[in-house]
Amino acid sequence: METSAFILKLACPDRPGIVAAVSHFLLHAGCTIVEAQQFEDPTEKRFFMRVVFAGAGGEVEPARLRAAFEPVAAQFAMQWSLTRQGEHKKVLILVSKFDHCLVDLIYRARIGELPIDITAVVSNHGAENYRHIDFGGLPFHHLPVTKETKPAQERRILELVEETGADLVVLARYMQVLSAELSAGLARRCINIHHSFLPGFKGAKPYHQAHERGVKLIGATAHYVTDDLDEGPIIEQDVERISHYDSPENLVRKGRDIERRVLARAVRYHVTDRVLLNGHRTVVFPD
Repeated sequence: METSAFILKLACPDRPGIVAAVSHFLLHAGCTIVEAQQFEDPTEKRFFMRVVFAGAGGEVEPARLRAAFEPVAAQFAMQWSLTRQGEHKKVLILVSKFDHCLVDLIYRARIGELPIDITAVVSNHGAENYRHIDFGGLPFHHLPVTKETKPAQERRILELVEETGADLVVLARYMQVLSAELSAGLARRCINIHHSFLPGFKGAKPYHQAHERGVKLIGATAHYVTDDLDEGPIIEQDVERISHYDSPENLVRKGRDIERRVLARAVRYHVTDRVLLNGHRTVVFPD
């Protein structure tokens, strides 16, 4: 639901006066601060901030506010964005055989828990694999892929991103490695769920690798996609304790539950403007 509140998100070199400048600007723009979070990274000497604000005397005009904020942003060399709080983001979902994350995202979007509009579902498997799912009219695209057809298939994915106006692409257990070209085309707007607690147990069958190593914790990792496989900035992770009684099948079953909730949290953090990139890491302001 659209509100009169806005989110200002920024990152810049750390120096005195940033908070004062932002607060002063909002005050003189006739706005009141509803929520403010900040983080100073002493290692990188960078400053991160997320401010929720609203017009003190009525509706705020975003275009006018953005133009007025430009001198402040330039003064502190800020990377920044201004969005309306509660505004729905358009999301394109890619999925393969395992559909638990897909079903979970559809459900959370349907009940309003995630402020997203799913524009389409894309799979390298046919629609017959998802007969049990109530898509509720969501467009479904079957894009099979082989080594020979991969370039054309990925071009079609990018076309769908543009055609649907997707703000975010979610790999909901999409078991295909994206090419460097597609990864670059989706830079900073593509989230993957990896069925392991990265950086350990990368690649195929991580639960089987974990079982062979006798681990006592399993987990899942949601991260931004880069052209380095499973090396993108991490947004969210979670773990669950296991024991020697657990078979690989038990780990897969337990892992599915971890994966869906980690991915849902990562998507929520992204679409509510709570994630800022900090080199190869992220700053995530919790809700």
